[in-house]
Amino acid sequence: MEFLIITGMSGAGKSRAADVLEDLDYYCVDNMPLALLPRFAELCLATKGRYEKVALVTDVREKDGFKELAYAVDYLKSLGCSCRMLYMDADVKTLVRRYKETRRPHPLHIKGQSVEEAIKQETELLAPIKEKADFIVNTKGLTLGMLQNRLFSLFSGDGRKRDIEVTVMSFGYKHGLPMDADLVFDARFLPNPFYVEDLRPLCGLDRPVFEFVFGYQQTRQFMEKLQDMVDFLLPLYIEEGKLGLTIAIGCTGGHHRSVAIASALNNYLTAKGVNSVNVNRDLDK
Repeated sequence: MEFLIITGMSGAGKSRAADVLEDLDYYCVDNMPLALLPRFAELCLATKGRYEKVALVTDVREKDGFKELAYAVDYLKSLGCSCRMLYMDADVKTLVRRYKETRRPHPLHIKGQSVEEAIKQETELLAPIKEKADFIVNTKGLTLGMLQNRLFSLFSGDGRKRDIEVTVMSFGYKHGLPMDADLVFDARFLPNPFYVEDLRPLCGLDRPVFEFVFGYQQTRQFMEKLQDMVDFLLPLYIEEGKLGLTIAIGCTGGHHRSVAIASALNNYLTAKGVNSVNVNRDLDK
């Protein structure tokens, strides 16, 4: 069993790091008292494989915190567990700004003391812990996406970056816009198979309708530009930490044009290795 202890400066992103690690299948516990850590480890081991990776956010500023942490680490190793420490850090200026933005008091703040003084006091207090850390992540200037990629590279085991889940959805405007759509594209400018008697009972997933829609030059040009835009946007959304993206393609009824284009876009993304799924919202309406 693997234990990862997350500690470090207040305001440096310990809880945010735990959120990211949950996506890497860690079982995360926030604000775990150090005195309870050995007993908690025993309970996890008793589950016999239910918890293979555990991340614990803990505060070592408490009395005898350093001694209790050292004891807990040694005890975990004596149980045959892997135990590593992640130290979240940031410079004084960054931490002061974050506390001013959140308007929360620093845990070490006392009356008549500035936030900067409290942060410097904490830095000195945690210096021995920082020296013992296996990993140090400084969050100064890191966006959520950058933090995700940093933690994924450290703890995913294969160096992968955070994947984004893409949903390519077709819909009909007469049934309303999808509430969860991030990007919406209107396909109603294309020739409509609905007005072709043989094609009307079919949908965009049927070959005759698909060939009809893509038999026009404007459809092929639209697809080229749509693919270029999605290729441009996806890395930027990933960089900013977006976990899911819904691309909605609409036509009048959501049966023909939007379905064909959504299917083609999903196939394009899947062929490029993107985690993409095709949903046809109004196909049964």
